Amino acid sequence: MISRLGLLISRIFGRLMPDPLLLAILLSIATAALAATLGRTGAAGSPPPGAALLAAWWSQGIWSLLAFSMQMCLILVTGSAIADSPIVRRWIEWIASRPRDMPQAAALVAATAIWAGLLNWGLGLVVGALLARATARSLAERGRPCHYPLLAGSGYLAMLLWHGGLSGSAPLAMTTREGASKVIPASVLDAMGPGEAASIPLSETLFSPLNLVITLGLAAILPVVMAALAPRDRREMLGPKELGIDLSAPRRGRDAPGADPAERGFLSVALAVVLGVALLGGFAQWAMRDGLMRLGIDQINALALGLGLLLHGSALGYARSCESAIRGCVGILLQFPLYGGILGLLKESGLIAVFAEWSSALATPATLAPITAISAGVVNLFVPSGGGQWAVQGPIALEAGIKEGVPLGTMTLAVAYGDQLTNMLQPFWALPLLAITGVKARDLVGYCAIAMIVAGGWMFFWLWLLGR
Repeated sequence: MISRLGLLISRIFGRLMPDPLLLAILLSIATAALAATLGRTGAAGSPPPGAALLAAWWSQGIWSLLAFSMQMCLILVTGSAIADSPIVRRWIEWIASRPRDMPQAAALVAATAIWAGLLNWGLGLVVGALLARATARSLAERGRPCHYPLLAGSGYLAMLLWHGGLSGSAPLAMTTREGASKVIPASVLDAMGPGEAASIPLSETLFSPLNLVITLGLAAILPVVMAALAPRDRREMLGPKELGIDLSAPRRGRDAPGADPAERGFLSVALAVVLGVALLGGFAQWAMRDGLMRLGIDQINALALGLGLLLHGSALGYARSCESAIRGCVGILLQFPLYGGILGLLKESGLIAVFAEWSSALATPATLAPITAISAGVVNLFVPSGGGQWAVQGPIALEAGIKEGVPLGTMTLAVAYGDQLTNMLQPFWALPLLAITGVKARDLVGYCAIAMIVAGGWMFFWLWLLGR
């Protein structure tokens, strides 16, 4: 019954889902229309004029996320390079050979992607994609039936839990006074105390009981859900061949035939070790001084870069792996300006404030966190950037939390959960996975939508129960 429901929903979404780039353009047009009709600016609270919206889209919008885009590309590239290192690739191939049937394969891909994503969202996204591809190839080689869209959807589940993991941008952004000052009113900051006391440590967000219950619970539940969605009838399965996808992939990195001998040379190896050790040493020094509870995006990237260099054991080999990974950044680089433009429109028109005020008006101290998560999920469809969304919605959510007496760490998590939840409908972050697996967004989004519904129910229940 559950597997047939998954097939039905997958087919419906397959007919309706546009290409990610087309979706970004359509969302830009829709945001402009909403801003021109529902937006509020000035003392009168009237919609902004068209010229003001165009200026906001151009000057304040499309270029506003360039620095953050670079951070996101580095997370993706460094995570991808770790996944492409010889030892990690052998680990992926070994895991891919374990499942005996499609339910086991879906559960294993989902669980691996989720746990890798909790360490680093870029690592989880790429490991999930590579494992989905390798598992489909392994099943085919052993003559076992394979439903490739479900495997690809399982590999994407890292993006359903990432914001509750170690690379979650909203919790990480709040670990310093500088980051907190961008979203917390100055009067509240001063009341919190001097220096770094005026911030939200990870003990109140990522390592709080609320996040541990929600995130670890979903890490256990979602693989079971994906296994239940596996078709039981071989005739209903769509393998790579049925989708017109060739899974034969050439080896890369230092194992590739004809690789530059300089990659194995003393200089390349020595420089990789020197730079890798220096980066890890710098990270250790920072951790001893500031503590891991202040972990930020830059520290995550430095750690991933150092580990990647040491795992590859060659500076040139690492560079070759990064060159392959950079292809996955094409969608980020092309679409982030469009989503930056949407963000500019939302800021100039006050639409995010309108959405937040609507949700706050309906909220009580018990329901504020769940309703904030729902509104964050809606905003994420228009601005699929955890950091970019947090910069705009964070101040509104935290002020509402202060007013209702809800802990600021809980409000931070509420926005983070809403942001990650609708990633399952917004294919922007699936672009690297689509490039690796060869599937189309419409092939996997139906299965992701079912996972989203299950995860949403779990998140909202615990936000209501513990988020007061």
